[in-house]
Amino acid sequence: MSSEQSQVRIERIFDAPIDDVWRMWTDPELFKKWYGPNGMAIPVADMDVRVGGTRKICMEMSSPERTMSMWFIGVYKEINAPFRLVYTESMCEEDGALIPPEAMGMPEGHPDVTEVIVELSETDGKTRMTMVHVGVPGGSAAEGGWNQAFDKLAKLLG
Repeated sequence: MSSEQSQVRIERIFDAPIDDVWRMWTDPELFKKWYGPNGMAIPVADMDVRVGGTRKICMEMSSPERTMSMWFIGVYKEINAPFRLVYTESMCEEDGALIPPEAMGMPEGHPDVTEVIVELSETDGKTRMTMVHVGVPGGSAAEGGWNQAFDKLAKLLG
């Protein structure tokens, strides 16, 4: 897999100040409102936003037949508010025990640990966001999920 294929890169411009976009990424209550693809709720967003701090996120989809939960855990590697945020992400059980990505239906060879890099810059009251998810193939369902989440984020930011 080439490096371009093994990452999702999405750029968006939001009609909002950089501090507002930064808070959407770092305030757990705001993060819950937009994160995840359409149809998914975020009942848990435990985020200790400091270098070395951990994050634990639950994405949940409910239907009359069943509820499906996906848990993710990671560590904040770099924080330069409000310009750059870097964290790792791994699939896990509710108790935080790591599980192989294949157990959640990801293709064979999907890395156990991926990295999310968010870069923000402001021009004329608008914020350019570049998000790179390293280890996730471009064109995958995950890329579609990110785009759906960013559509929700844009609506929240007005």
